[in-house]
Amino acid sequence: MTFFDRLRSGLRRTAEQFSGRINDVLGQSDTAGLAPAETLDSLEELLLEADVGVAASARIIDRLRRRGENEPTDTLREQLKHEIVEILASTVSSTGNGSRPHVVLVVGVNGTGKTTTVGKLALLMRRDGKQPLVCAADTFRAAAVDQLEVWAQRADVDLVRASPGADPASVVFDAIKAGRARDRDVVLVDTAGRLHTRANLMAELEKIRRVVAREVDGAPHEVLLVLDATVGQNGLAQAREFLEKAGVTGIVLTKLDGTAKGGIAVAIAAELGLPIRFVGVGEGLEDLLPFSPDAYVEGIFASSW
Repeated sequence: MTFFDRLRSGLRRTAEQFSGRINDVLGQSDTAGLAPAETLDSLEELLLEADVGVAASARIIDRLRRRGENEPTDTLREQLKHEIVEILASTVSSTGNGSRPHVVLVVGVNGTGKTTTVGKLALLMRRDGKQPLVCAADTFRAAAVDQLEVWAQRADVDLVRASPGADPASVVFDAIKAGRARDRDVVLVDTAGRLHTRANLMAELEKIRRVVAREVDGAPHEVLLVLDATVGQNGLAQAREFLEKAGVTGIVLTKLDGTAKGGIAVAIAAELGLPIRFVGVGEGLEDLLPFSPDAYVEGIFASSW
C-alpha cells in the first residue's frame, strides 16, 4: 500500500461518518445551489461531533461565513478542506539545532501506545537514512522494557536498558554516551507512562531533561507526546498539561483507525499550536506515518472505499 492508501485506510471510520454527513448537509442546501446560514450551522455541529473542538470549529465556520452565505455549495466543500489544512499547516515543528546525537523524549500516559511508537519511530528514522539508538527509560515496568526490546529487534536498532528499578535519568545518560560512542544520529528515549497530575513522576521527567541538556547542546531537541485519538477531547486536556509541564514540541496521534473522531488533530493544532508529527493507523510496524496536513484532510474527506 502507498503512504496515502495506508493513511486513508486508517482514517476510514472518521471519513465514513464525516464525509457522508457533509454530503448530507450540502445536499440539503436550497435549489439554487447556494449555502444558506442553516448549512453553515449544520457544518459547525458536524465539526464539533468529529472532535474538531469549539475554538477551531468556530474559526472555520466564521471564515466560511465571511466568504458569504451565498457561496455555491459545490465550492463550499473545497473551502472547508482548505480551512482545515490551513490550521494543521500553521504549526511549526521543532527539530533541534543539528547537534548529535539528536535526543528525542517520548512521553505520555499509560495505554497510548507509547512504547510501540518508539519502535516504529526507530524504523522510520532508519529507513530515512539515520542510525537511531533506543533507550528504555521506563525502568519500573519490566514488561515495557521487554516489549521495547522486541520492537527494537524488529526495527533492527540498538537498545540501551538497565536493571529494573534503576534511575531513569542514569539510563538516559548511559544511552547518550553509547550513542556518541557508536556514532548514532538519534537517541529515542521511551519514558515511563505518567499522569500529568503525578508531581513525583513529572519531577522525574524534568530530571531527565536536565541530564540530556547537560550532555548535548540544545537537548532534548524534541519532546513528543503520544496521544490516543480514541479519547477525543480528553487528549486535548492531556496535551495542554504536558505542554506546560514537559515542554512538548509535537504530537504523535495513535489509534486513529479505532475512532470516528479524527478531528482531534485539528483541535490540537488550533488550540495549542502543537504540530502533529506522526499518526498511528494500525498495529503493524509500518503503520506509523509522518503527518501531512494535505493527505490527512484528503483522508477524512474520502467518500468512497
